[in-house]
Amino acid sequence: MTLSDTLVLQNKRSLARLRAAMPDSFPAPVLAHALARRWTPPTPRLAVDSYWREHPLRADRLARALAARSGTPEGWTWRLSSDADDGLPSSFRAPPAPFREAAFSRGPGHCCVCGQPVYRLGWHIDLWDRGPNANAVWHAACVTAWALWNAPSDHAKLLRRVQKRRCATTGARLWKTSEVDHRVPLFRVWREHRDKAWPSLLGFWGLPNLQVINRDVHAAKSAAEATTRRVVATISEAG
Repeated sequence: MTLSDTLVLQNKRSLARLRAAMPDSFPAPVLAHALARRWTPPTPRLAVDSYWREHPLRADRLARALAARSGTPEGWTWRLSSDADDGLPSSFRAPPAPFREAAFSRGPGHCCVCGQPVYRLGWHIDLWDRGPNANAVWHAACVTAWALWNAPSDHAKLLRRVQKRRCATTGARLWKTSEVDHRVPLFRVWREHRDKAWPSLLGFWGLPNLQVINRDVHAAKSAAEATTRRVVATISEAG
């Protein structure tokens, strides 16, 4: 049996499994995506996960919109900690996530990233009138958004395409060695913006603050930022 024959047979079986398990209400964009895949996802949940992995920037926008709906929990402030058990980030490079902290967690059935209810298949809207899924603590979209926020370089190819393969700083053509960068460096976010409302903070990890620039430009920008940090540290120590 050739690879093409195997592909046809496997997709036929997967499609049969997918249709048999598919609920009456199912997001049309997800189904269209699943049917267009080279290898058809065999279950509705795999189809949903595949859809969001294919659209990380859409997931980023949705996760930040859901966070805005939740708002900043009363009494929460952005803090760092070296204790891995308290749910606090250990570095300002990690996005703040109040609902991952024990004191502010909304428990099963609510997303630990955005705080909103999680419904069947990890979806963010209750298409089935069954209420939140008590076994879930992540939206499928928020899983993808969280991955983007923590490792934006993994999405360099997509970000280059969004920028039409032009350096965000110089406008020159992006080289293969170009790198993903935060327009406002995260150390400045921690130093200058940490009192902002939490949903607004997430924009510093999402698409609004991401850019792709050529390596030489990135090196120069990083050197200037390092100089600024040293000057600020010196002033702080003197004061």
